[in-house]
Amino acid sequence: MATTSRLSGLRNLSIAERRSAVADALGAHADALAALDPASGTGLTMDQADRMVENVIGQIGIPVGVATNLIVNGREVLVPMATEEPSVVAAASNIARMARELGGIRTTSSDPIMQAQVQLLEVADPHGARARILERKAEVLALADAQDPKLVEIGGGARDLIVRTVHGLLDDHLIVHLVVDVGDAMGANAVNTMAEAVAPLLAEIAGGRPLLRILTNLADLRLTRARLVIRPEELGGAEIVANMIAGAALAYDDPYRAATHNKGIMNGISAVVLATGNDTRAVEAGAHSYAARDGQYRALSRFEQDADGNLVATLELPMAVGLVGGATKSHPTARAAVAMTEVGTAAELGEIVCAVGLAQNVAAVRALAAEGIQRGHMGLHARNVAVAAGASADEIDAVAAALVQRGAVRADVAETVLAELRASR
Repeated sequence: MATTSRLSGLRNLSIAERRSAVADALGAHADALAALDPASGTGLTMDQADRMVENVIGQIGIPVGVATNLIVNGREVLVPMATEEPSVVAAASNIARMARELGGIRTTSSDPIMQAQVQLLEVADPHGARARILERKAEVLALADAQDPKLVEIGGGARDLIVRTVHGLLDDHLIVHLVVDVGDAMGANAVNTMAEAVAPLLAEIAGGRPLLRILTNLADLRLTRARLVIRPEELGGAEIVANMIAGAALAYDDPYRAATHNKGIMNGISAVVLATGNDTRAVEAGAHSYAARDGQYRALSRFEQDADGNLVATLELPMAVGLVGGATKSHPTARAAVAMTEVGTAAELGEIVCAVGLAQNVAAVRALAAEGIQRGHMGLHARNVAVAAGASADEIDAVAAALVQRGAVRADVAETVLAELRASR
């Protein structure tokens, strides 16, 4: 178990030294993280890639950083984040540091429940069909469980049926939700297989015909929640806290602001989901649809002050991630990333993902309420601009610093600065 996630000065080390520092904090040998180094030869091979997707012609590299300072439910956690966007890892780590004094981030989860939908058409009496289906619920659930006896053996399996009538543009749809406990899996394959198997029986009971038989990514029965508390002085004072709360309120009230507010949350969430080999699109679809569950797209997080004046930020969203199956098991780098988190269940992983999303969100809202989002972000982005302009390893920092000093983090300015730097030598 990680002795600490408080790795101060990590940014000043070389990449190899950072890996060693993370391994030391985890009490692991440096080889445990070797798959994160493309030069090690232990990452994803082309043969493995060719078996994962179709028509493989190569791979694309995404930087993997480590979020530090996190305490989640009393446990020190180091979290891998795969992202191309500067400032994301640093911002989440900074807010995690601020939250440590009052206990870090607390999280909870509901059971790992996924749902598959079976669409039934041409049903003469939808209300009567609903009643008939529910009368034979035990039979339908037993048929579903028969498709995955291993899942049932470890305590998962079909749990319930929900029957809905959806009034549509062309016709009404009778929709049956098959509710399944998927254990430590993301669950798509399990619930889709079950839905395929029970669809003919449901159609026979309803007196109609089945059409779509597939999971829903609006996993609103599989929710994860996170909460953090930070003293005002850590954030810059009571005025900044008040401004953060006012800014977050706009994100609840206005979908235009909510879209960017939630994107900030997903900056953290998608980075951890991607690093651990989980399905970023499924998690993102679930999050955004959950944000619009009352008919208006809203912020996923809430910002308040407690009786002591501290900032209280909370986040709740669907979190369909797994530890078994898919790239989480087949991708060597994903396996190393999961191992870094030291989780034992999919629920634990989902809670860490949610915690990072909340920390990233608080960081973005604080920046907006204080110095503005561009100051910190563009300072880190300046390094990318310097590289794009052709700066070598020993020139990058000098060019980036000059861009920030001039207040113009642009490619044309970087080229000018680089030329001036080289001419002065």
